[in-house]
Amino acid sequence: MKITNVEVFKTRVAPIGEFCAWGWSSTNIKITTDEGIVGWGEADSNGALIETLVNMPNSNFISYGLKELLIGENPLDIERLWYKMYYKTLHHGRDAAAIHAISAIDIALWDIAGKYYNVPVYQLLGGKYRNYIDAYGTFVPSDDHEETAEIAKNAVKDGGYKLLKYGGGSFGTSEKFDVDSAKAVREAVGDDIGIAIDVCKQWKSYSTALSRARKLEQFNLEWIEEPVAPGDYDSYRRLGDKIQIKISGGEAITTVQEVAKFMKETRVDIVQPDVTNCGGITEIKKIEMIAKLYGCKLIPHGFGTGILFAATIHSLASSEYGDLMEYSISESPLFKYVDRKRAIAVDGRIEVPDRVGLGVDIDEDVLKEYSYTY
Repeated sequence: MKITNVEVFKTRVAPIGEFCAWGWSSTNIKITTDEGIVGWGEADSNGALIETLVNMPNSNFISYGLKELLIGENPLDIERLWYKMYYKTLHHGRDAAAIHAISAIDIALWDIAGKYYNVPVYQLLGGKYRNYIDAYGTFVPSDDHEETAEIAKNAVKDGGYKLLKYGGGSFGTSEKFDVDSAKAVREAVGDDIGIAIDVCKQWKSYSTALSRARKLEQFNLEWIEEPVAPGDYDSYRRLGDKIQIKISGGEAITTVQEVAKFMKETRVDIVQPDVTNCGGITEIKKIEMIAKLYGCKLIPHGFGTGILFAATIHSLASSEYGDLMEYSISESPLFKYVDRKRAIAVDGRIEVPDRVGLGVDIDEDVLKEYSYTY
């Protein structure tokens, strides 16, 4: 079997020139083989950039476009191809967007392998530990605290979540907003529902983060996510030493080497690599092993289309401690309609699918409807 084509579908709901919120754009990759087996992947990254990284011609022996490296290759050679892509993009790669593009391709290759061997991807990863994975609902808060409280109440009622996380928007921009928002959500859902907050790196210094975190301790938060800049390891560590709330982070970092350094130097309680960014399924399985060594809970970041969710589900289903995942509460048509068989949370749990490959059923008409040029 050989790879015959690699296609990038870049989509966004907002018109070019207008702000596009997280989850309202997507970057999906389709890999076609000469035996008619197709695999799908996703990068949680800017589609225009990923398209360039995939389709560009080579300029030297360590600056290749990924498509050029893959055509004619056996898609079942997943790890060999991962390293081929990594080493042949060293000049412009090694981390960030280049690894995002490799992540999408890696996910698509695992999808092809599952379909070729006629098994779910989790079976190729060592087998299934569980039939269901607990999910926590994630949403972006409104600037109106009453609206935010209503979103939280509806999430508990409709999705059955026992844990919610919210962040983005104006959260993190002022102490009053952060405290009033957390107070509104806690009062709306009561004391029996867990609440976590995602600062999205908006607390710009250690002193700000410490002050805000102490103000928020009264709301019995499960964790504080990305309180400071991803590379500010010292502030992560100092903050964790000073407050009782768990600290999490890691969605913005890539490869097992970088994630291992992050865990070692920050001593976070929870690490949150994104399978569509960190290097794909191949890399997140290595990260899982390192997380065990550091005694760090792995709860992957996940806010995209059904392809991201499927890749996360198979990764966690095959992990000894993969019992909790993020689940987007989004009205984006890309989240809702790209995958016709998108996993849906019922009573706060996601069922692990037994369909072959990733188990996704992609509606290319939706991808074409929201595609864009620039």
